[in-house]
Amino acid sequence: MPTSTVAAPSTGAPADGRPAEIVLAAVGVTLRYGSVTALDDVSFTVRAGEVVALVGPNGAGKTSLFNCVSAFSRPGAGTLTFGDLDLTRATKHAVARAGIGRTFQNLSLFPGSTVMENVLVGRHSRMRASLPANLGLWRRSRREDVAHREAVAEVLDLLGLLDLRDTEVGGLPYGTRKRVELARALALEPTLLLLDEPVAGMNPSETAELTEIIRTVRDQRDLAVLVVEHDMAMVMEVADQITVLDFGQVIAQGTPSVIRNDERVREAYLGNSLARDETDTPPDTGPAPTADAAARRTEEA
Repeated sequence: MPTSTVAAPSTGAPADGRPAEIVLAAVGVTLRYGSVTALDDVSFTVRAGEVVALVGPNGAGKTSLFNCVSAFSRPGAGTLTFGDLDLTRATKHAVARAGIGRTFQNLSLFPGSTVMENVLVGRHSRMRASLPANLGLWRRSRREDVAHREAVAEVLDLLGLLDLRDTEVGGLPYGTRKRVELARALALEPTLLLLDEPVAGMNPSETAELTEIIRTVRDQRDLAVLVVEHDMAMVMEVADQITVLDFGQVIAQGTPSVIRNDERVREAYLGNSLARDETDTPPDTGPAPTADAAARRTEEA
């Protein structure tokens, strides 16, 4: 079987034909947890207005990479830059203030608080009034509070959540709560949006709705989006470029059509079930994974 080659990082294609500005650049990123290598020499770019998907089997290193971008983990080697900001040295607060918003695999909301209150949390890096001003309800603090609530209302309206702003999050359906978490990330006014399995656990209609929302948000707010997702139908529909990871290494990069037809990707991820459908015979799965390989499969941070 021929070995697939890793395509060059995405180049973007704005209307004037020039490559779009690089928003996020990863070069040779390596992350180890003891003897386990979660990321091994990973390189890719995300350009302005582009949706880039990270895909691969469980434990391939996708969330580990997200954690490096958002300063939850520190790579041991390589560079990771967001504009002029070195993400390998930045604090979490600096990452948020610079304009990187993130959602998580598991919902991280306050169920006893309203939709408005949950999404206002995403404005924390934009707030300027001091604690004494907030406690004293000084005029400047009140003006700022009104401005933040107006910004949140705009986001809620964009995501179809405005009528639910005074509803407690804990009583909402799962798919709606996923939109609330997206709204909180957007309230930060990000330049780069990280979406970690945004449609996980959703039914087909909820998935289609959120896919359309992601496209709308990208277009209306001119965002760069980096998304991790296992729903490959959704990925093929929404992504401009796809980077495929396996055992912490990049095995392919390219457009959805390139990735769909890449033999190594089909074998590692899209693969064995697709092969069975086409041949009606069980594929040769090769030798059993080594102990280190099996450990890496469970190391997704």
